[in-house]
Amino acid sequence: MTEQLSDGDLSTADLVDRYGDALACIPVQFRSFGRASRFAGPAVTVTCFEDNALLKSTLAEYPDPGGKVLVVAGGGSLRSALVGDLIAGIAVRRGWAGLVINGAVRDSVALNLLDLGIKALGTNPAKSSKTGAGTVNDPVEIGGVRIEPGQAVHSDEDGIVVLTEPGHR
Repeated sequence: MTEQLSDGDLSTADLVDRYGDALACIPVQFRSFGRASRFAGPAVTVTCFEDNALLKSTLAEYPDPGGKVLVVAGGGSLRSALVGDLIAGIAVRRGWAGLVINGAVRDSVALNLLDLGIKALGTNPAKSSKTGAGTVNDPVEIGGVRIEPGQAVHSDEDGIVVLTEPGHR
């Protein structure tokens, strides 16, 4: 079952004040890209390392992705970009709410023109490999926070929070 917080317009700070220990704050200092500074939705998770083929196919082929957040455990690598403007464009066309990339992006000027929220560690113009290695919808960990598929993810200018305790809507 997908848990969501009923307070979609509240900031992450307000959500923490309201829900306390039911939320985990990801303590990683992400940069923001895209025109949507705030986004929220149930998590779809991908694990990949310097290879974006699985990430791209998940964005393109995931059933009913509208309003979901793709959370990518990319190992924190900044050696190559996992998302660029073409892949982010797929997310926009398919209706994804946002992307959380524990890795790098490229084409940042173009990304900032898209109606999508993107959090990433930084930028690198280098392309990633395309073998398709990785997993989809397995639990991932970013900054010591475990994210399960379907958990509510909320992101804004202050950071990213994840609903860790069921029962809050």
